[in-house]
Amino acid sequence: MFWSAEIRRRPAFQEAGREMLPVAMGIGAWGLMTGVAMLKSGLSVVEAVAMTLLVYAGSSQLAALPLLVAGAPFWVILATGFCVNLRFVVFSLHLRPYLLHMPRWRRLLHGYLTADMSYAMFTRRHAVPGQTPAEREAQEAYLTGGYCVTWLAWMGMSLVGIALANFIPTHWGLGFAGVLSLVAIVCSMATTRLRILAALIASATAVVAYALPLRLNIVAGIGMAVLACFWLEKQLGLDADAEDEK
Repeated sequence: MFWSAEIRRRPAFQEAGREMLPVAMGIGAWGLMTGVAMLKSGLSVVEAVAMTLLVYAGSSQLAALPLLVAGAPFWVILATGFCVNLRFVVFSLHLRPYLLHMPRWRRLLHGYLTADMSYAMFTRRHAVPGQTPAEREAQEAYLTGGYCVTWLAWMGMSLVGIALANFIPTHWGLGFAGVLSLVAIVCSMATTRLRILAALIASATAVVAYALPLRLNIVAGIGMAVLACFWLEKQLGLDADAEDEK
């Protein structure tokens, strides 16, 4: 619904978009990994693009890929995707009172575009459905602003992953996609300046100490990041938890 100028002009839409931006990087990294994984699993570019645009469910896409490659029956693939995304049934039941006043086609669009993080942020902000037309419009604008950011981040980076997959050496395989998935997790957690600094220190230390045996460079990176950020938190008063609450 974010293509509607009427909705985009509402303050709640812009507010939700700003609040969703910190997690957009993690969502985008996960989408990038999924785009790479689809082509590395054997899907054609057309098939991968169609899956990205039509399915819009990263967990279901990743669960379905090995089944598609193995030639599993169509009903098995559908059942797997359904089971993986059963949580959206709960989301729909919870959102029903908020959207029941809308036409069916509008509710279906909201259902397609709403994702985990947009749902979580919306329900945290709006504990009860709006009672007046103004309240309902503001709630719809907030919901739309949240999933506008997640949809654009996911779709954009998934398509980038599909485009870049052809330039990634074949022998990297899905192992490279696994690395990207870890990057996605790290990015989604980097929501404060202190956490971003910790990730940078750990990464730099791991690269500098790459020659250490038994992958001890990873341990060194973790240790250096913990010690440095612990010292900074005490010296400069950078409390990650306090910053989260702002």
